[in-house]
Amino acid sequence: MSHPHEPKPSHPAHHHREAAPEDVATAIVTVSDTRTLETDTGGLLVAELLASAGQTVSGRRIVPDEPAAIRAAFDEALADPRARAVVFTGGTGIAPRDVTPDTLEPCLDRVIPGFGELFRMLSYEDIGSAALLSRALAGLKGGKVVFVIPGSRGAVRLAMEKLILPELGHLAGEARKTR
Repeated sequence: MSHPHEPKPSHPAHHHREAAPEDVATAIVTVSDTRTLETDTGGLLVAELLASAGQTVSGRRIVPDEPAAIRAAFDEALADPRARAVVFTGGTGIAPRDVTPDTLEPCLDRVIPGFGELFRMLSYEDIGSAALLSRALAGLKGGKVVFVIPGSRGAVRLAMEKLILPELGHLAGEARKTR
């Protein structure tokens, strides 16, 4: 039985998904002043969920909550010819050092507003009104898909399982199309 919020098999979105690429190599960037690769449980969960869905992780790194470091990681991930998507975790709240969305949104060619809207809606179902503090977003840059999500394991699992993994192939395929 299909989920009530999933498109029905005859829906046009179903046909787009069928034509989507199966493996979307994805770079993972954790934004944190305190985490290391060993203590970055959110970034590790992104990698584990991608792998369990048959997706390739093209790289994983940690950068501090500094705009220049975030931008350099963004540019490096986009320059990697293997990567078709990038997932940033961390720095999406409202604290003064939470600058990931502020740094990356102006760099995107297009924003996908539905991602942040749906993430906050689903998050609200889990954590209530605290969901409004999340500034999660997604967009396109140079034919690649970029996601910016919180770094907590709960938020990572929600974003990956409910939004990113079901649409990753479809989004990556659409992002590469030209006019």
